[in-house]
Amino acid sequence: MAHTIPTPHTPLVRNFFFWSGVVATVLYRAIIIMNHVSAFWAEIFWYVGTAGFILYFAHRYQIAKRRGRLLTESRLLEKVKASNIAPEDQAAFEYVLGTLQTSKERLMNIIIFVTSAVGLIVGAYLDFFR
Repeated sequence: MAHTIPTPHTPLVRNFFFWSGVVATVLYRAIIIMNHVSAFWAEIFWYVGTAGFILYFAHRYQIAKRRGRLLTESRLLEKVKASNIAPEDQAAFEYVLGTLQTSKERLMNIIIFVTSAVGLIVGAYLDFFR
């Protein structure tokens, strides 16, 4: 069965999403401090952090989906089980490939993405349109 191997993102794109997640995480932690310093900056941190989470978790969902599809289409787990590699190497491959297929990572990523997007929309409505 023919399958398409996804092309990895460039280092620039990977770094963009990585730093989006890092900045979002730092800003969310800093909101606690900003609440005591400036309500304006606390709100800015929240908006930028939430936008960063939307970017990061949408990207993570896409990556997890591509990996899952590739594992299924290429039947890598079945091929490893049928291979003649050393038993400890086979067990390691089976663990990594099997947990990639059964992980709840995609579900978690979509939940965080959706709740962040809903929060951003509701927050913007309450702050700017109400």
